[in-house]
Amino acid sequence: MGKLILPCGYQSKLSLKDTQKAIKFIKDTFQKRLSEELNLDRVTAPLLVTKKSGLNDDLNGVERKVSFDLKNAEGDIEIVQSLAKWKRYALYRYGYTKGEGIYTDMNAIRRDDDMDNIHSVFVDQWDWERVVGKEERTVEFLKDVVTKIVKAISDVKKMVNEKYNIFKTELNDDVYFITSQELLDMYPDLSAKEREYEIVKKHKTVFIMQIGNILSNGEKHDGRAPDYDDWSLNGDIMFYNEILDIAFEISSMGIRVDKESLKTQLKISNCEDRKEFDYHKSILDDVLPLTIGGGIGQSRLCMLMLEKAHIGEVQSSIWSEEMIKECEKNKIILL
Repeated sequence: MGKLILPCGYQSKLSLKDTQKAIKFIKDTFQKRLSEELNLDRVTAPLLVTKKSGLNDDLNGVERKVSFDLKNAEGDIEIVQSLAKWKRYALYRYGYTKGEGIYTDMNAIRRDDDMDNIHSVFVDQWDWERVVGKEERTVEFLKDVVTKIVKAISDVKKMVNEKYNIFKTELNDDVYFITSQELLDMYPDLSAKEREYEIVKKHKTVFIMQIGNILSNGEKHDGRAPDYDDWSLNGDIMFYNEILDIAFEISSMGIRVDKESLKTQLKISNCEDRKEFDYHKSILDDVLPLTIGGGIGQSRLCMLMLEKAHIGEVQSSIWSEEMIKECEKNKIILL
């Protein structure tokens, strides 16, 4: 069991029944706002991909995928860890052009995640991807998209507060932008997670940029697979979570690799063998479009909107008996 935060005097503001209704309201409302802000169409997405396709997300590169074989199919099959690569390929297949994009409900299993207040082995998020022009592969364009997403989140939180009239937290839609190196320079004696906490508690809504490369202290701020985000044009959207008193990541996103950044990042990560995958060849041969994309946690967003103390209050998953009992003793009722 991961470290469990048990807020003193915590009590859910909604019953189990009303929580379920509120979850639907949030999901229906937010995905509509997101699609309007970024010009996205909803599409269906796979739960399973073949290993040889190279389409599965490697996350930090160390997580074990859930894999198995099938009676009537050749090769290993994997449950997706995210759809970062599949979405870009889908934009190409479906014929999307600059300024157009897609979003989908992504469900995944991450078997190596530690289970705690904000982590579950079951991951549900809106995965989205949009075609960009070469001239849009800039920090300014990235910031503009981040600002639109944060505005959509903030607006939906206001709608939830008005609808239920029992929630007090408002979200700051004035995003503070900072690079991971600037953050290290600001707090050189703190760990990456401690730095995130300090900056997010101060500014409430923060986008930490340029994640994946080695910083001046010889460490990465956080891990990123080398073959989807361009490490110079990516980042994490974080809000201050008052209930848990933590920096609360809602989205990991970024402008995706072009062929040059893919070559560079594969070399740095000693993953140049991936060039043989069909997906990677399609980038190196300029077949796939240039894109921006990311994932927005559905259960995490519901946690934030409904001021819940545990992700298990807004999603059904698997928890240790120890965690279930500890939560029950502290009035945290898991679904």
